[in-house]
Amino acid sequence: MAHDSSTTASPARTRRGLPLLLGANAAANLGDGIAKVAFPLLAATVTRDPVLIAGLSAAQFLPWLLLAVLAGALLDRVDRRKAIVLANTARAAAIGGMAVLVLTGSASIWMVYVGALVVGVAEVVADSAANVLVPSVVDRSGLSSASSKLQATEIVGQTFAGGPLGSLTFAVFAAFPFLLTSASFSIGAALMVALAGSFRPERPASDERPNATLRTDLVDGMRWLFANPTMWRLVIAAGGLALTSELAQAQLVLYALEDLELTEAAFGVFGLVGGVGGLAGAAVASRLVDRFRARYVLAGGMGTSGVAFLAMGVSGNPVVSAVLFGVFAAAVVVANVLFATVRYRLVPEELLGRVLGVWRTVVWGMLPVGALLGGWLTTLLGTTSATFAFSGACQVALAVVALVAAASLARRLAKQA
Repeated sequence: MAHDSSTTASPARTRRGLPLLLGANAAANLGDGIAKVAFPLLAATVTRDPVLIAGLSAAQFLPWLLLAVLAGALLDRVDRRKAIVLANTARAAAIGGMAVLVLTGSASIWMVYVGALVVGVAEVVADSAANVLVPSVVDRSGLSSASSKLQATEIVGQTFAGGPLGSLTFAVFAAFPFLLTSASFSIGAALMVALAGSFRPERPASDERPNATLRTDLVDGMRWLFANPTMWRLVIAAGGLALTSELAQAQLVLYALEDLELTEAAFGVFGLVGGVGGLAGAAVASRLVDRFRARYVLAGGMGTSGVAFLAMGVSGNPVVSAVLFGVFAAAVVVANVLFATVRYRLVPEELLGRVLGVWRTVVWGMLPVGALLGGWLTTLLGTTSATFAFSGACQVALAVVALVAAASLARRLAKQA
């Protein structure tokens, strides 16, 4: 018998739970967006060593690769609401400590590294917990809409608000963005404190083993994942999309400056248009997911993103290319909302953390690989435009493969309805 992964969300939880979760996620993502700008700016004031500056980016990214699976396993054992509260509180304290160091002139590059790592580790926990908490605060019919709104809070916080606020407030005085970030994380924690009830996943009676360890939980999660071909095919599809799209995305700045001959200031428009496209994708994604078969939405999202990059590869017009980049961002968000909705519907609640951990590790692990391959491709092919065209062709091919490989998806979703 198929396991029903839906949770029993009471009317009170449905009414208050999602707004509180979205509010907490919006505040936390605003803090993340500010921090991702403030940390490099602070690092540049204490050292001009390019290796140390580059290493800071790696330090911010590293926790996702090393801890996503472990964090997922822990989130299948603890109250997920409390995990968000603790993680946001830890981030608020760490960033507040950085503000004190900056105010007193005591910040060193190594303290910046420590602060970035602490914030990164807490981000893995908070972001993962927010994602796996969704089925507990909405009923089954609202999963795709909730996924879209969660994506929107991330895009607004990190793309539109966080980055500009981080740079502007740093220009006022260096500690300002850290104080603002600490306040954002504190608000995120407070909003989740306001959500009453227990959100610890219930383990099935057959899994109530007194000697169960974190290691056995991890093994059980991996066993479930690989025993479900539809789900691990989706994991591979998500990783493939991350890899093939990053081939070109990592080269975007060179594409704009060299192939389109834009100024550094004009390049910022690409990020803005990408954010607008992402919001547009989040606005329509839930309707597409609810109206059309999942495999067609998935293949359509991948195919559209690929066509957009193919067209960018042959376009020499900055305006056309910027619009195409927005189309790409919208299509990727639609694919991501589909991925999230399918996870909520197919994965048992008590396994959501572990499956998401594996998912995030695969997807995030593909990003640096894609970036490195993209640089090699640009060297080999001679232009970033050629890399964009190659990346787009790979995504279109991946869409065709996904359309065939996900043929069983509709049947699996029907069984869980």
